[in-house]
Amino acid sequence: MTLTPLVYWAQRHEEIYLRVELTDAQNIDVHIHEKVLQFRAQGHGAKGQNEYEFNLEFLLPVKPEVSHKSTQRQVTITVRKAQRGWWERLVVQERKPVFLAPDFDRWLDESDAEMEIREKEEKRNRLKASRHKDEEFVSLKTGFLFIYNLVQFLGFSWIFVNMTVRLFIFGQDSLYDTFHTISDVMFFCQILAAVEVLNAAFGVVRTSVVPTLIQVVGRNFVLFIIFGSLEKMHNQPVVFFVFYLWSAIEIFRYPFYMLGCFNTEWKTLTWLRYTVWIPLYPLGVLAEAVAVIQSIPIFDENKFLSIPLPKAVGTSISFSYFLHIYLVLMFLGLFINFRHLYKQRNRRFYTKKRKAK
Repeated sequence: MTLTPLVYWAQRHEEIYLRVELTDAQNIDVHIHEKVLQFRAQGHGAKGQNEYEFNLEFLLPVKPEVSHKSTQRQVTITVRKAQRGWWERLVVQERKPVFLAPDFDRWLDESDAEMEIREKEEKRNRLKASRHKDEEFVSLKTGFLFIYNLVQFLGFSWIFVNMTVRLFIFGQDSLYDTFHTISDVMFFCQILAAVEVLNAAFGVVRTSVVPTLIQVVGRNFVLFIIFGSLEKMHNQPVVFFVFYLWSAIEIFRYPFYMLGCFNTEWKTLTWLRYTVWIPLYPLGVLAEAVAVIQSIPIFDENKFLSIPLPKAVGTSISFSYFLHIYLVLMFLGLFINFRHLYKQRNRRFYTKKRKAK
């Protein structure tokens, strides 16, 4: 005698769902011939561990493709209707088989099913609109970052090339007029570099705020306070070395970021971006420290930026005291940024090597 499992059904406008109460089902055979679904499997059903089977002749045509999924508790079957619509019953005969019952966990009336479709459509539209906004934001962000890095690359490239050409043409004499010939472009580039701090702070780029802030503030302090405010520093050769080392680093960093805007990589440029800073960054900080040390007697002499004290004391606090503290902070910042850049280099190269293995 053929054993029949309990079968629960529900429908939507495009699909039929069947849930067969058969535990630990094995050797499952499900196929559709014309409108008839045939099921056979071994498992634990209402009559214990046995082979169970059933046939269902659907009310209307269905597609021949059928999908099923077996879990420890049951077998679920999905059948697609040949034409979208709502069936008044599942099978041809008006009196349903005794083993067939509604699946109230998934049961919906036609109006409820229509509402479900509308909700799904609205959800898809919201996701599509959200995805479109995200794509627009990504496009704007990519364009903004590309233009910013391009402008910085052009600025620092002009500085580097100009200083190199002048060094070859004028030799040692070019060291003494660097500020007068280069400072305008350097001022522009370093003011614009403040954008990098904002990008890091607001999450436009994924990088730490502190190292970026240390570099931008440190450079601008040297540029505007040490060089810009002291006329006697304009003709010092240290200006050449500071500007040259800054630009030598940036002519590799900014084009690397430009390519990164489009998920493109040039391996040689990547290696240079993560390597040239190892000698150049400490040398740049050393040149900045020399500039600060050279400016200390000038600040003492002209009392510029000194803090006046009451007449009863009869003196003022020289700005040079702050510069001594700043020298200590400068090398602390060097340690923080060097560590940050070294970690970036390890993540870039050694992580890739491990993945390759």
